[in-house]
Amino acid sequence: MKNIAIGLLFAMLWASASVATKFGLLSAPPLILGNTRFFIAGIVLLLYGYSFKKDRSYRMPKGEEWKQLALFGFLNTTVYLGLFVYAMKYTAAGIGSLATSTNPLLIVLLSSWLIGRKPAKAEIFSIIIGMTGIGIATYPLLKNSSSSLLGVIILMLSMVSVSFASVYYARVKWTLPNILINGWQVALGGLFLLPFTFVFSDFSTLIIDSHFVYSALWLSLVVSVIGLICWFYLLKIDTVKASLWLFLCPLFGFFYAWWLIDEPITLYTIGGTLLVVFGLYLGQRQKLKKKAAAN
Repeated sequence: MKNIAIGLLFAMLWASASVATKFGLLSAPPLILGNTRFFIAGIVLLLYGYSFKKDRSYRMPKGEEWKQLALFGFLNTTVYLGLFVYAMKYTAAGIGSLATSTNPLLIVLLSSWLIGRKPAKAEIFSIIIGMTGIGIATYPLLKNSSSSLLGVIILMLSMVSVSFASVYYARVKWTLPNILINGWQVALGGLFLLPFTFVFSDFSTLIIDSHFVYSALWLSLVVSVIGLICWFYLLKIDTVKASLWLFLCPLFGFFYAWWLIDEPITLYTIGGTLLVVFGLYLGQRQKLKKKAAAN
């Protein structure tokens, strides 16, 4: 029951990022909102790791670890989350949650290219089905101008970046605890994004109001800190089963978008979401079978 509760909590929190970002964008340019989130999350994670954890593994990075953290932070925070928050300015929140759930499918594709792992036919079909589902769910939103083609393209580029980051993360033999890895990668990613924020953001449009403050705090403390703690707990228990909780993210995401910002739920939305969920299941089915056979 504990694992189920944590899995549900993760899916609920992770899916909330798109709607929370939409609220923040009412008062702040995208990159300013993103940088605020990254620095708050990074500082909280690092303070927690170095102040409350007494294990010797909670140490400062050294040597090659700085390069690894910098590259991971650049892909996972600067590029992925920087593009994601920017895409949310031109894309419906529900589509943001739906796209995020395709990360396991893209990881399969990139793994075949980067590490020579040949994808199974079911995995190829899962990618095609998942991308088709996003196209179907997005179609009516493009017609009514709540999403733009540019926004969807930027969103998918952000998904490619986080998939690269995930493959890279899996290839590195980390010796630092997960809390420190994420604290440093978020903080470094925020530093790398800072020059772009100063160049491309209009600070005169920034309004420090409840939309901005609550959005930044939710994204940094609830999504980036509590959500990631739940995610790493699930990964520690079972990596395959952990990814299954991503199936629920589109469902929660569209519910939040309908409930909080009145985004429509149509037959396109339902059909596209079901296709994405089926594609995710198809992509994970072989792993589940292998896991069951091993047990």
